[in-house]
Amino acid sequence: MTEKTHDADVAFIKALAELLRDNDLTELEVKREYGKDDQLDVRVSRRQEVVQAPTYNYAAPAAPASAAAPAPAAAAAPAASEDPADHPGAVTSPMVGTVYLQPEPTAPAFVKVGDKVSEGDTLLIVEAMKTMNHIPAPKSGTVKRILVEDKAAVEYGSPLMIIE
Repeated sequence: MTEKTHDADVAFIKALAELLRDNDLTELEVKREYGKDDQLDVRVSRRQEVVQAPTYNYAAPAAPASAAAPAPAAAAAPAASEDPADHPGAVTSPMVGTVYLQPEPTAPAFVKVGDKVSEGDTLLIVEAMKTMNHIPAPKSGTVKRILVEDKAAVEYGSPLMIIE
C-alpha cells in the first residue's frame, strides 16, 4: 500500500511541475493531507534568470541643481540606488503575475503620481492564473512613485509603488 501512495505522490509532483512550466511560474507550494499524521508537503520551483526590472518615476523632474551646490546632488545619488522594496511606504506584489494599471485598456489608470489614496483603494491589478486581483492601498497617503509599467510581469514581493 505504501508503494501505491508513493506512485500517486510522484504522479502528483510531476503534474505540479507541468503546471509550473505550462503557466510560466517560478514556484509552487502545496500541502496535501491524507489523514491524521499523514501529509505531503511539496514545493516545486525552477531557476529563472533574474533580470532587474527598470524603475519608473513618473514624478515631475526636479529643478536643476546649481553649480555652487554639488554636495546635495552627490548625496541624492546613493538614495536613488537604494532598493525601493526597503522603502517604508513600498507597496509590494502579494503574488506572481502581470500588472495592469487600469481596469480596462481604454480606461484611465487607477492612480497616478501625486494622487491621494485612502486605505483600501484599488491601486492596480495583478493578474495571476486568469484571475484579476485588485491590490488595495495598505494605508492612506500620496502616491509618490509608480515602480512598474503596465502589463509588466512581477514576482512575489516586487515593489509596485511608493505611498507616503
